[in-house]
Amino acid sequence: MIVAIDGPAGAGKSSIARLAAKQLKYEFLDTGALYRAVTLAAIRAQIDFSDVGRLVELAENAKIDWDGEHVFLNGDNVSVEIRTPTVTDAIRYLADQPKVRSRLSEQQRRIAEGRNIVTEGRDQGCEVFPEAECKIFLTASPEERAQRRYEQLKSEGRHIPVHEILIAQNKRDLEDRMRPVGRLRAAEDAVILNTDGMSPQDVLETVVKIARERIETSSEAT
Repeated sequence: MIVAIDGPAGAGKSSIARLAAKQLKYEFLDTGALYRAVTLAAIRAQIDFSDVGRLVELAENAKIDWDGEHVFLNGDNVSVEIRTPTVTDAIRYLADQPKVRSRLSEQQRRIAEGRNIVTEGRDQGCEVFPEAECKIFLTASPEERAQRRYEQLKSEGRHIPVHEILIAQNKRDLEDRMRPVGRLRAAEDAVILNTDGMSPQDVLETVVKIARERIETSSEAT
């Protein structure tokens, strides 16, 4: 069973997906971690990020494993190393390459095969898992998302004006919608959940409720 949660940046889909997986007793597939793992592999191999052919080959042949908590690259636990600024700054070089994304989508499907998975991103329901039994598009107004981000940063001791966050967020939204591959969009059969005015707990309960209804329907169909 696949529960695919997509949505724009700042919608809270990562935290909600993790919590939903825990409540459903499913595994959480951190798709961003897979991109980070291959980015790390490219850095280790000193591959020029303009060499698309080698990046595609790397994405296809890298042995990536996910045990629900940790990411392994060719048998090496890289869960901490993939979160370094060096990897974060370089991930876009792989994420924006259609052929690389295609190979990593195959890796995600391989990892998810035969497992109950909750996954999140911006193209999970449309491109990576189009046959997913449950698809949810989690969104909120730009203003709501910017305010949430402001509160999060404030709690971390970082004070960035809301209008600056909103400008950066709108820029990313446009870029995500215009990407040639893996662009942000809701699948035709996805449940659209606008979370304006909802607490995180309300969102979680709604997502879990939708997922359980789909799980029950899927079980009855089989």
